[in-house]
Amino acid sequence: MLPLSDIHGIGPDAAERRERPVRSVALYLPQFHPTPENDEWWGAGFTEWVNTAKARPLYPGHHQPNLPGELGFYDLRLAETREDQARLASAYGIEGFAYYHYWFAGKQILERPFSEVVKTGQPSFPFCLVWANHTWTGIWYGAPNRILIEQTYPGIDDHRRHFESLLPAFSDDRYIRVNGLPVFGIAVPSDLPEPLATTALWREMAARSGLRGLYLICFTHDPTVDPKDYGFDAAIFTRLQPSYGRSIGLEKRLRLKLNNLLHKRGYPMVIPYTEMAAALIPPNVPGIVYHPCVVPNWDNTPRSGRRGYVFSGSTPERFKNHVVHAVNRIREAPSAEPLLFVKSWNEWAEGNYLEPDRKWGRAYLEAFRDGIATSDK
Repeated sequence: MLPLSDIHGIGPDAAERRERPVRSVALYLPQFHPTPENDEWWGAGFTEWVNTAKARPLYPGHHQPNLPGELGFYDLRLAETREDQARLASAYGIEGFAYYHYWFAGKQILERPFSEVVKTGQPSFPFCLVWANHTWTGIWYGAPNRILIEQTYPGIDDHRRHFESLLPAFSDDRYIRVNGLPVFGIAVPSDLPEPLATTALWREMAARSGLRGLYLICFTHDPTVDPKDYGFDAAIFTRLQPSYGRSIGLEKRLRLKLNNLLHKRGYPMVIPYTEMAAALIPPNVPGIVYHPCVVPNWDNTPRSGRRGYVFSGSTPERFKNHVVHAVNRIREAPSAEPLLFVKSWNEWAEGNYLEPDRKWGRAYLEAFRDGIATSDK
């Protein structure tokens, strides 16, 4: 098993960093197929398309619904759909998908699409996994106190079973690796009762399984948090609300107050996309390895209605600038693997997706590809 310091190494010099190709990985939501749990909670045949299609504008200039383009209202049980997604992603510079993975003390949900990818060997497109270790509630549907399924941590035996269930994926030739180590993400590391013990156990089990170890990534809302404090190699910064300091100008302060007032009175919180995009790419912090995450857009009103958040003014050109900013930040990093994450490939009911839609077609995919190509190399 490799210690964290050996995973990252000394790092290339500035000239070498600028020559390394960026490795782009898009987060992938497997919610687009019926499951018994969703049938019970939301009605027969429920998928994320239900929320997506029923959305309506909530204020002047609010664009809803956002409807899928050439891929249509697909069903992820179909191998043809998964193949089409992989071909499209690959054509625009995405190296692989990071599938959201759901484990609740031995119970898995929404596992069918990824299980079939592993079982069939198709598509021949790289992948990794991110454990979305949240408790599922009805918060985005107006029922915040309704617990759908609780995330619990029964102990070491459950962590062992969890790792063993992941081993076939980790051992797959398509699995995304850093320095030969399988990449695995955990969304909320602070929820693990003993994160250092858990990550140490999984690294040990990986080494004993012939994998040498794991490259562990955690998600954080604070770019100054050192992932090593939780036993992780790197972090992904994913704060989706800007943090305004005291020095903001009068115009921005007044707009923020108005937005907060309207939000309290039942309107979505509207945030300029350019402000949010800038906040998502914080400066590098010495000694901390983090991988930037770009967001094409955000509008979760299809799920949460007037309680939602909307990034206003996103365009393909502004997204391209966001990508360029992120890639340049990667070039500045002293030793980090040049990983760039995208949130997300297909989170339609939260308005963050790269897949073609009816309004823009492939324009956001083209912006992503061009942003990587025109960044400061």
